[in-house]
Amino acid sequence: MNADKLTTVEDWVAFYRHEFGLPVSERGGFVMLPITGRVAIIHLPVARAERVRAALEPQQQGPMLARQIRWSFLAEHDSRPGAQILEVLNRLDIGIPAIGSAVMLPTGLGQWTREGCHWVVPPSRDIKLPPLSMLITTALAVGSGSED
Repeated sequence: MNADKLTTVEDWVAFYRHEFGLPVSERGGFVMLPITGRVAIIHLPVARAERVRAALEPQQQGPMLARQIRWSFLAEHDSRPGAQILEVLNRLDIGIPAIGSAVMLPTGLGQWTREGCHWVVPPSRDIKLPPLSMLITTALAVGSGSED
């Protein structure tokens, strides 16, 4: 499939499913990636997200979405952090959407999409999703660069 020729949300759903193996669906005119027992997301403020990306080896980096104030890393749902860790993450403005929620994906591979987000590292069948626990550990270890 050629991404330049995709025009509808349904085209993008088929593209994400076929090209990247992501379990997306159309909802409300948008491409939505459900958070499941297999696929997780971690939202990080931009400064911390950039430090996490820099700290990860290229082979550990999974797909990353950029929005104006945060980046979202796709991850393998290996475990859910406990209450104390979630409290720390919340104080640092790090979010982990619950199973059953969903994240909007862009209908474009360039920087300017109608959803206001773009891929920093696009998904690929060749990219293995990093474990959520590794991304959490790295996010806590690197700090944000501004509040340390």
